[in-house]
Amino acid sequence: MEKILRLTAVIEREADGYVATCPELDVVSQGDTVEQARLNLLEAVEGFFEVASVSEIRRRLKRETYVMPIMPMAPDLKNKPVPGTPHA
Repeated sequence: MEKILRLTAVIEREADGYVATCPELDVVSQGDTVEQARLNLLEAVEGFFEVASVSEIRRRLKRETYVMPIMPMAPDLKNKPVPGTPHA
């Protein structure tokens, strides 16, 4: 019997497109738009489930994945000089 899993899609802009990752399975895909990347990832995850053995699915499926914000201190990039360029 099949069941629906609630997995995560992390989608990031990269060059001219988007890269989508499912961290629970370490499956990655891409697309020209956010929605296309999401749909391609869904297809890749479903394809993985079709061809992977039960032991491979169990080995790779992470049961607890947390996506939450962090708030690190970062340098002020507006006023930071770029290495190799003359300073004003």
